[in-house]
Amino acid sequence: MAELKRHLGLFHTTMYGVGLILGAGIYALIGDAAGQAGNSVWISFVLAAISAVFTGLSYAELSSMYPKAAAEYLFVKNAFKNNFVAFLVGWLTLFVAVISAAAIALGFGGYFTQLFQIPIVLAAVLIIAILTFVNYFGIRESSSMNIVFTIIEAAGLAIVIWAGMTITGVEIDYFEMPHGFSGIFSAFTLVFFAYIGFENIANIAEEIKNPRKVLPRAIILAVSITAIVYILVSISAVRVLDWQALDASFAPLSDVIKTALGQEWGFGILIIALFATTNTVLIMLVSGSRILYGVSVDKALPAIFSAIHQKRKTPWIAVILIGSLSVGFVFVGDIGTVANISVFAIIMVFVLVNLSLIWLRYKEPNADRQFKSPGNIGKFPILAALGIITPILGIIQFDSFVILMGLGVVASGALFYFIYNKIKKEKI
Repeated sequence: MAELKRHLGLFHTTMYGVGLILGAGIYALIGDAAGQAGNSVWISFVLAAISAVFTGLSYAELSSMYPKAAAEYLFVKNAFKNNFVAFLVGWLTLFVAVISAAAIALGFGGYFTQLFQIPIVLAAVLIIAILTFVNYFGIRESSSMNIVFTIIEAAGLAIVIWAGMTITGVEIDYFEMPHGFSGIFSAFTLVFFAYIGFENIANIAEEIKNPRKVLPRAIILAVSITAIVYILVSISAVRVLDWQALDASFAPLSDVIKTALGQEWGFGILIIALFATTNTVLIMLVSGSRILYGVSVDKALPAIFSAIHQKRKTPWIAVILIGSLSVGFVFVGDIGTVANISVFAIIMVFVLVNLSLIWLRYKEPNADRQFKSPGNIGKFPILAALGIITPILGIIQFDSFVILMGLGVVASGALFYFIYNKIKKEKI
């Protein structure tokens, strides 16, 4: 059977993670988050960063034990030896990649319509179609594009930070909470979406050189770098525009730069925002196709999805399906709703991943771990427990539609699992 090719080292893998995390929350969601948390939106980013670090450390340890594609699926399967629970995790991670690609494509559309007067949904569909082709073409090409785009989007955020921090004479109450602590936690659940991505680094394990050492380091570096940038950008943004103006904007960071530095700078950040959101959509499509490939290789999904293109060495059928599903979710239209559905799904995955780490500490205490999550009482990983508790606190902020959609994703996975396994048994 054909195998994926190992091209990526620590730098490429870290940039892959940074590129995935940056560009999502800041460029696409900071306006909605500011509308909920006010000038205190930076607190929501801090809380989300802490929560992401807790789970990121669990991913780092588990990926040093099981460096394979479809990472979460394998973590849970190795921990609990339960095919159904493992499949549901794989199913949820697939949908997170698909829904996230759709959400950020809508963010791209919001910025794109500032340049060309076409519908946001149409712009989102077009960018997914183009990037699906890039994903089909190869991981090296996708990674190279990611590095270039990551540098561009980081430069854009550096300009936002510089613009906000150099403005003098501005008196801001950084603890203003128009909706109280409820607003802080509502924004927390939304901006938690901004940190989604570190977990997907583990899903390209089979294309990384020396993954047992590179993966843990890349995950920790990616989360740390992006957390610092996010917090600085959120503070800078409210120094330039009040939270009401940020909330009302379709292109919030572009408006920040226009206000601080002038119209021509605003146009520049608009272009950078297009690069940033494009980059995130690309990596979501890449990670989604690799998850589908990995679960299929393990025979939990039809074997056709594990087909490798002879020339391109990419899982081409998985690539096409993930792109097509992402296009479908674009038609929901509301980026906040799409993002929250993704957060609901990923929180369930994170809970099971952290439980897997706790269980494996006792079940396989002597297993080879080239990285170990810090902060332990005996064998018990305290940070993994906090990685379960903190995101669950955010779930209570979701409205009924988001919760029903999230549960619908779980139910569809369960239904598919039982039907597919029944068909397999009948064939035998």
